Amino acid sequence: MPSEREEAGLPLHPELRWVTLQAMRDMPLPASNAEINEAVADMLGLTDKQRAVTHYQSSGARKTETELAYRVAWARTALRVAGAIDSVGRAAWTVTAEGRRIRQDVINRRYDRHLAERAEQRKQRQGVDTSTPTVEDEPASPTDTDWKEQLLDRLIELSPAGFEQLAGRLLIAAGFHDVVVLGQSGDGGIDCVGTYRLSLVSFPTYVQCKRYQGSVGSDKVRDLRGAMVGRGDRGLLITTGTFTKKARSEATRDGAPPIELIDGDALCDLLKDYELGVRVTERTVKDIDIEDDYFERLDQ
Repeated sequence: MPSEREEAGLPLHPELRWVTLQAMRDMPLPASNAEINEAVADMLGLTDKQRAVTHYQSSGARKTETELAYRVAWARTALRVAGAIDSVGRAAWTVTAEGRRIRQDVINRRYDRHLAERAEQRKQRQGVDTSTPTVEDEPASPTDTDWKEQLLDRLIELSPAGFEQLAGRLLIAAGFHDVVVLGQSGDGGIDCVGTYRLSLVSFPTYVQCKRYQGSVGSDKVRDLRGAMVGRGDRGLLITTGTFTKKARSEATRDGAPPIELIDGDALCDLLKDYELGVRVTERTVKDIDIEDDYFERLDQ
């Protein structure tokens, strides 16, 4: 008698590699595991019943994962080995430059070679290579002014909705869970909300986005606190501009919920670190390129 997962008619994970990459190419990135699973299911046109099939665990452990999530996870592993995708922060993924142009047969060939090499290593049980690699001098970096000014100019060109989407992507890359971009439907000026988990506790965080060229004053900090009343006590204010001295003082005022501030300079560094629309290429020097197509997708 066929099992539930056999009856579901789900593709096996080798067949999901290309579908997963295609889905990720069309998504705002980085994306969480759940977002990728949902995008793959949509691309395949899966029914609710197919999406809900749980994964069988021979150990008898409680079923907490769907069969689709299990198979897509294996597909992501193959894509990562092939160099098509990479992890960003915790439990988030992005498509690499190689992944934008790689062919399906190359992915399969690279992963098959990876499996063969692992099998050979297990067979031979070779020791660890103790040879000392050559250490090269750290390449020089371009000045912050060059690429940060270019990036900030590009961020200013984003629509308000696009900038809010970027803030949501940044939260996911930084390890936040249950991220929701509220946008125009935002309640009381809250643009995004996400939950940050630290060990046994979690903290809902409320985000407001200010796509400014000038300075953000203390009134905006107080506005965010007002929007948070009754919902939480952790806020994050993100701007492409700067914060006044009074705004910074207000953000850390004694007796008031603290508001974390991310100005344009810090935002550029974060986007570079998480490679969100910013690609760092190491040659004799590090080239930092702004990826216009990334920001165009945010505005779609």
